[in-house]
Amino acid sequence: MSHDPVSIDNAICGPLMGGSHEPTFAGAPSFMRRRFSKDFGQADVVVWGVPFDCATSNRPGARFGPAAIRRASAIFDGDPQYPSGKDPFATLAVIDAGDCYFEYERLHDVPGHIERQAAQIIDAGRHLITLGGDHFVTLPLLRAHAAVHGPLALVQFDAHQDTWDDDGTKMSHGTFVTRAVAEGLIDVGRSVQIGVRTVAPHDYGIEILDMDTCQALGCGGVAARIKTRVGPGAAYLTFDVDALDPAFAPGTGTPVAGGFTCAEALAILWRLGEVDFRGMDVVEVCPPFDHSDITAVAASTLVQRYLQRLAGRGR
Repeated sequence: MSHDPVSIDNAICGPLMGGSHEPTFAGAPSFMRRRFSKDFGQADVVVWGVPFDCATSNRPGARFGPAAIRRASAIFDGDPQYPSGKDPFATLAVIDAGDCYFEYERLHDVPGHIERQAAQIIDAGRHLITLGGDHFVTLPLLRAHAAVHGPLALVQFDAHQDTWDDDGTKMSHGTFVTRAVAEGLIDVGRSVQIGVRTVAPHDYGIEILDMDTCQALGCGGVAARIKTRVGPGAAYLTFDVDALDPAFAPGTGTPVAGGFTCAEALAILWRLGEVDFRGMDVVEVCPPFDHSDITAVAASTLVQRYLQRLAGRGR
């Protein structure tokens, strides 16, 4: 059997549309084999990484998250995607724009770099999916999205509320919600945090679905509560992998026992197809503490499901 030598590395030289069929263990590891490109004009959706973890309060290593998520996503290569049974790339042009650039020596310049580079993509009318990085990166991402869409409903899957006190000078993954509220980036009356199982000093009027509540409601009930809370307006999805139980996401900076299974989280996300998400991130994948890419596989699957939903609604 002969092979076309250019059929390997779809990320470099393959077609923009349609799934790839190269071996899952070979080739350049872009997200789901999408073409690497900085040409946003040809895309409906742009996936990029923000390899930053200098705002962590516990275990570092999330700077390696984007690379791990890309590597894990190769398992989806070329197949009809579950549960839709369709190839999202038949109708959705998706590129991988690589990673955000910043100088690690100049930490306080990092938020501005993230916001400006994200804005270039969003201002071009593209749907942005971000691979983190610790949860601080969501703050500049929200700034860039809110500048275009106005205050967004925040749909946050997380073991933590991230609402610790911040006078505007801190760089912490535990205060990004506090800052987002203070800056008017999110509509607290339509925002919801799901899977919380720690205590924080503020809720700012955001609805909290802690894990006891989620277990009582079941996946369908949780999804219904989220949709009711968010309503028809624009929303932003942020998924901290520590929303998952450490059995399903050991590779994260601040693991908390008692979280969602992967099946539960994916089932809830799939039921949110009607929510008007304008952007999404998955954060806190920490490969140095991962085993057999368990956490990276979970994170890449969350994005894969999200892409299927985007394809179903035409972006």
